[in-house]
Amino acid sequence: MDLRNVSRVTEFILVGFEQSYPSTRTLLFTLFLALYGLAMAMNGLIIFITWTDPRLNNPMYFFLGHLSFLDICFITTTIPQMLIHLVVKNHKVSFASCLTQMYLVFFVGVAECILLAFMAYDRYVAICQPLSYAQIMSRQVCVSLVGTSWFFGMINGILLDYMTFRGPFCRDNHVENFFCEAPIVIALSCGDPLFSLKVFLADAIVVLLSPMVLIVTSYARILTSILGRASSSGRGKTFSTCASHLTVVVFFYTSAMFSYMNPRSTHGPDKDKPFSLLYTIITPMCNPIIYSLRNKEMKGAMGRALGRASLAQAETV
Repeated sequence: MDLRNVSRVTEFILVGFEQSYPSTRTLLFTLFLALYGLAMAMNGLIIFITWTDPRLNNPMYFFLGHLSFLDICFITTTIPQMLIHLVVKNHKVSFASCLTQMYLVFFVGVAECILLAFMAYDRYVAICQPLSYAQIMSRQVCVSLVGTSWFFGMINGILLDYMTFRGPFCRDNHVENFFCEAPIVIALSCGDPLFSLKVFLADAIVVLLSPMVLIVTSYARILTSILGRASSSGRGKTFSTCASHLTVVVFFYTSAMFSYMNPRSTHGPDKDKPFSLLYTIITPMCNPIIYSLRNKEMKGAMGRALGRASLAQAETV
């Protein structure tokens, strides 16, 4: 194609739910606004209690607080824009806005993938090496692990952003989703998208499967350890502790793998949007609920925090 005679794309149109009936869009706006508010409130409460309650001063809750912070960043990157587009007719976003949004999605998403793997390793050390736990998972080590997840997220975001926008765009500028999702945007490029898609697949294998190997290995060793030495009550308590993390892992990795490891021929608007909603709003909303409902310490800390808030409000009245 002779690109000299073709106009360049300077903005994208996020189709999202534009083709839905007005009543449907109103219902979706109300639903997603409620879910967004719930996710922000629950994750904000997790951050507050894990960083202020001295009874939660251990590595597991340190990681959980950072996971909630990443969840807040993740949903704020995509959902507010979608809510605006549900009530206005103009769905245009600038080239720079699309690039920035995509970078933040990569940045936070990859950081969360790696952090979930470190959380599995933390559970392995706590259960299989309890006498050395404090020494192995020291404060300095925990800070380094969190910093590592953020660093790789930042570097990976730069790489994937470059691979997405390295070619000119002069075809259709309609993105069949509610945010700038990379595989869809790459398909709109004038050049051959095959190389970029191959890089994405290779990156997804490394970013998603490498942490998954660490997670599976950690829980395999945990299972072997507790089946060999723990009592029935001890097994139940250990499984309850690990079940929350495993549930979060299944939600996040399933949706991410479908979005970035499947060939584009198996995708379509009707398939992409549900999975995009799963990892952009449902999973960040469910994470704090899953952890709080299955953890007595978290429920106790939430009760104390809400009790202090109610007491402070009563004193000001």
